[in-house]
Amino acid sequence: MQKFLVLILYIGVLSLSLEAKSELYDCTKVFEERKQELILELERIDEQEQALNALKEATEELLKQKEAKLAIKEEKLNAHEKELQGREAEVLAKLTKTQEALSALKEMKMDKIAQTYAKMKAASAASVLSELDPQEASAILSTLKPKMMAKILGKMDAKKASEMTSQMSKVTTK
Repeated sequence: MQKFLVLILYIGVLSLSLEAKSELYDCTKVFEERKQELILELERIDEQEQALNALKEATEELLKQKEAKLAIKEEKLNAHEKELQGREAEVLAKLTKTQEALSALKEMKMDKIAQTYAKMKAASAASVLSELDPQEASAILSTLKPKMMAKILGKMDAKKASEMTSQMSKVTTK
């Protein structure tokens, strides 16, 4: 009986062992299947990561190229800007010089005209100045000495003389 009990106990343990092995086999099988799925998933993720890294590198390279092109264009623009600033300075200098020369020329011209009118008789000068535009005539009169100006204005028609005097007061106050 004892042997019988041991035998039953042995059979029970063996059946439990077989059930455990069966369950262990089932777990191992499921684990192996799941392991294969995980490996495939990891490979897919690795491929995506490699593609993303390649895209990132290509984008960075393209960005570097565009930055280099932009830097070159910026250098060219800066050089062009400096050249234009130099030209502008030259033009301004020439303009100032030309304006000074023109002013000197006008002054010389007015001096010659004034000398001419100063040498004329007062009546002749008054007659010629009366026929000129009042602004021009007053500009010429203002270059003459006050004594000569008074003689010429005295020989003019009173209306013309007052108009010239009015114009000269405008010229001198400007």
